[in-house]
Parts: sequence; structure tokens; C-alpha cells
Amino acid sequence: MPRRPKEIIGWTEYVDFPNWGIEGLQAKVDTGARTSSLHVEDLKPLRDGKVEFHVILSRKRKNKKVLVRAKAVKWARVRSSTGVYNTRCFVKTPIRIGHIEKEIEITLDSRDKMIFRMLIGRKALEDDFLVDVDKRTALSERPKPKKRRLS
Repeated sequence: MPRRPKEIIGWTEYVDFPNWGIEGLQAKVDTGARTSSLHVEDLKPLRDGKVEFHVILSRKRKNKKVLVRAKAVKWARVRSSTGVYNTRCFVKTPIRIGHIEKEIEITLDSRDKMIFRMLIGRKALEDDFLVDVDKRTALSERPKPKKRRLS
């Protein structure tokens, strides 16, 4: 069966997490990172093998967050870009980049000091994407602000 051509993405893209009700989260594409990482706060293990956490959607408005419950796939030691090891929780969920939706594994960690709330690693990119480092967003568009209803 012929393989479909890979989609070209930029070094940043807007991503959606359909199962979590999150749309238009800006992510940095990092081919140097093996796994993807998402900025969360208040990570709590639950009794049923799940975890609960807040996904922080904005650097500037920290109160803009979504509460999520997900199955913890594993807890493992991960080396950060600075060479420091720490134990992180891994979850799997569908992610949508442009028109492509696929399930990926994500580590949950504090990216508070980082510009981007999400980092997309090589494992999430494989088989589907090629990165054009000259482009900011090639496959996705900046989400349009939602109109407020007047009461």
C-alpha cells in the first residue's frame, strides 16, 4: 500500500486535544526531544490508575486552564534539556495538528519558565510530518477569538 505524503509543519503549530476540549494551544516543534511534553499544574494521582491535572493554556493568564482526568500510562525518569533527571507521568491522548489527528504519548511537567506550554517531540512527528524551520505555522492557523455573548 503506498504511503501518503508527509505534511509540512512549521517550528510552531497550534494543536487541539479533542478528548480534553482544548483547541488552539500553541506548541513548539522540537526534533531534538524524543517525547512530547505538556505544561500542567496540580498533578494528582487518583486511585483508579488515572491522574488529574490542570492544563495551563496561557503564560500571561494563568487562570486560563482546563481540568483533565486521564489514564496514567507510566511513570518514568526523563532527562530534561538541561541534563537533569526527574520522574514524570506519561499519558496518551489524541492530538490534532491541522487536519491530522493521531494518538500520542505526552509527559506532564512544569514548563512554567518556558515560552511554549507544549513541546512536540519526534515520536509524535514520526510517519506524518516534516518540519520546515523557515515557517512558524504551516499546517494550523491561529485560533480566532471566541465571541462573547451579551446578556
